Amino acid sequence: MISPTTPTRNTSNDDAIRVMICDDSAVVRGLVTRILEEAPDISVVASVSNGQMALNTLERNEIDVILLDIEMPIMDGMTALPKLLEIDPGIRVVMQSTLTVKGADISMRAMQLGAADYIPKPTSTRDIAGGMDFKTEVLTKIRALGQAKRRTASRRAKPVSAPSTPLTASPLPAFQRPSASTAPLQLRTHTPEPPDIIAIGSSTGGPQALFTLLSAMRAGTVKQPILITQHMPATFTTILGEHISRVSGWNAKEAVDGEPLEGGRVYIAPGDFHMVLEVKNGAKVLRLNKNPPENFCRPSVDPMLRSIAALYGRKVLVGILTGMGSDGLRGGTEIVNGGGTLIAQDEASSVVWGMPGAVANAGICSAVLPLLEIAPWMIKLATRR
Repeated sequence: MISPTTPTRNTSNDDAIRVMICDDSAVVRGLVTRILEEAPDISVVASVSNGQMALNTLERNEIDVILLDIEMPIMDGMTALPKLLEIDPGIRVVMQSTLTVKGADISMRAMQLGAADYIPKPTSTRDIAGGMDFKTEVLTKIRALGQAKRRTASRRAKPVSAPSTPLTASPLPAFQRPSASTAPLQLRTHTPEPPDIIAIGSSTGGPQALFTLLSAMRAGTVKQPILITQHMPATFTTILGEHISRVSGWNAKEAVDGEPLEGGRVYIAPGDFHMVLEVKNGAKVLRLNKNPPENFCRPSVDPMLRSIAALYGRKVLVGILTGMGSDGLRGGTEIVNGGGTLIAQDEASSVVWGMPGAVANAGICSAVLPLLEIAPWMIKLATRR
C-alpha cells in the first residue's frame, strides 16, 4: 500500500498529473495505482483510506486530481468533498460510484457540490485488474481533468489582456462577453428568427452545467422542446432527469422510443441509446436506437444533431457545453450548414474545453460564452418575435 508520504516512480516527472486515490479498500487502491503508474504522464502522489486522511494529505501536497470513494469509515466521500474544495477550489475531484440508483443519485449530488466527474466503480477487483473499459476511462478522465486544472491555474497566475475580437458575430446584449483565455475566433451571424427546437450536448462537467443552465432558463420561459444528450450510462440518465426537474422546475425525463415531441419539456437521451427525431404520421417523434457508438459514445450528440438538422433546417438553436472529445462537431456543422445557430461554453467556465472548444475553433459558433451567460442568450433568441 502506498502511504501519503511515499512517492511512486512517476513523481520524478515534474510535469506529470498528480493524483491522490482515496478508497477504504487497500486492494482497490493498489490495483488502481498500478493502472495509473503505467502512464508516464500520471503520478500517484498519495493513496489514503478515508476522507480525513485525504484532507490532511491535500494540505501538504500539490495535487491535480482526486479519485474519491463515496462510502468510507471515519469520513466518507460526500463529507470530505466540500472540505477538499475549500482547501483547493481548483482541485478536480472524481467520485468513484457504483452503477446503481443509489450510486447515481449520490454522484449527482456530489457534482452539484462541486465534483468534476464520476467513474463507474467496477463490481469486483477482477473488473479493475482486467477491464480495459475501466482502465481507458480512468486514464482518459484523469488526463483531461488534470490538464484542465493546470490550464486554469496558469490563467489565474498571470493577468490576461482582453482580446481584440469579441466572441459574438452581431449586435447582441452586453452580457455576451468574450472568453478571456482564447485567441480571436471566427464567428457566424445567428439565425434571425426564433428556433422551433433547442438541443444541448455535454459530457464531463455536463450535469453541473445543465443544472445551472436550466435553472437560469426557468421552466415556462422557453416554449420550445429541449433535447439533451449527456454522456452517461443507463440509470445515471434517469437520475439526471430527476435532478434537473428538482433543481430547475422543468419537466425533464429520459426520452421514450416513439414518444411525440412536446414543447416546454426536456428530453434526455437514455444511457446506451442514441436519441434521434423522425416524422411519423405527420408528427415529430423521438426514436431510440443502439446503432454503433459515435465518437466512442452512446448516446452521442452527433446523431441527435443530424436528425434535428434534417427536420428543422435553420430553426434550430444548439448549445455545446463542457465535455471531453469533439462529439457534436460533425452534427453541429450540419446544423450550421442548414442555417441553424450554435453557441458554445467558453474555456474558462468549462470543466473540460473539449467539445465546446472543437466547435468554437471550427468557426461554426455564433457566440462563445461563460456558462452563466448562456441562458440569457438562449432566452433572447428563443422568445424573440
